[in-house]
Amino acid sequence: MTIAMATTQKLPADRCELGEGPTYDAGSDTAWWFDIVGCKLFEHRFATAGTIAHDLPRMASVVCRIDDQRQLLAMEDGIYARTLSDGALSRLAPLEADNPVTRSNDGRVHPSGNLWIGTMGRKAEWQAGTIYWFDGAELRPLFRKVTIPNSICFSPDGRTGYFADTSVNTIWRVALDAKTGLPSAEPEPFLGEKDLPLGGHFDGSVTDSEGNLWNAAWGAGSVTGYSPDGHILRTYEVPAAQTSCPAFVGAGFDRLLVATAWQGLDGAARASDPGAGFTYVIDGGFAGRADPPFTMPPRNQTE
Repeated sequence: MTIAMATTQKLPADRCELGEGPTYDAGSDTAWWFDIVGCKLFEHRFATAGTIAHDLPRMASVVCRIDDQRQLLAMEDGIYARTLSDGALSRLAPLEADNPVTRSNDGRVHPSGNLWIGTMGRKAEWQAGTIYWFDGAELRPLFRKVTIPNSICFSPDGRTGYFADTSVNTIWRVALDAKTGLPSAEPEPFLGEKDLPLGGHFDGSVTDSEGNLWNAAWGAGSVTGYSPDGHILRTYEVPAAQTSCPAFVGAGFDRLLVATAWQGLDGAARASDPGAGFTYVIDGGFAGRADPPFTMPPRNQTE
């Protein structure tokens, strides 16, 4: 195991009960992430070192770019387009809106421009969740009976997908159609509990330009890189135990933003983990890349 040394910066933003879903827009040099439980969307502009917290009407967990005017948001009851200028929301598709047990969780856009999005029980009910594929018109279930879907990410060429069920501490990989992001084979185990250098559970992941997977380990206060064949590259420690999800940031995508949480910690636990819930940036010289934008189908282009 190699613990790598790097400068880690805490961003000037409120702490999150459940920080999740970070992404980065290089055009505006802005990072976005959520406090899922707190129903907030954070916007951090690196140029001014300023952070804005946008109140949301319901829980949300995934944000991605559509174009200069709009974002896509996965929320507890649906997938929405959000207008940047005023925060207005327009629902594109319901997401288990008739099931009060579940909410959205981890997700990411495939290089094809289509979205994978997972749902889970609000109280992590056993196998209550599903991972879906969404192209703007059709919401298709891919993998059912998932308890805590996480680590959704893709190889740069779009031919391999990854996802985890945090409750069973396993990351799977699956062959994909690069043009659509749809599975072309059955998933196979990729990483298991023995592959976590500092323990904890597999949470959110992102892949870099070389196809390496970087995973935030919930409960272990760390992010670890894995090569495409599953070998551990290096581990970075983060000053918060419940690390939840990473995203590459910066002009060269060479830094890694990591969201964290204090969910489930009592007063004593929070006192012993004062960094819990804050958002950090690791200056690790990463070979990152941009998250692809969501491709809106033609019928929704002007909506």
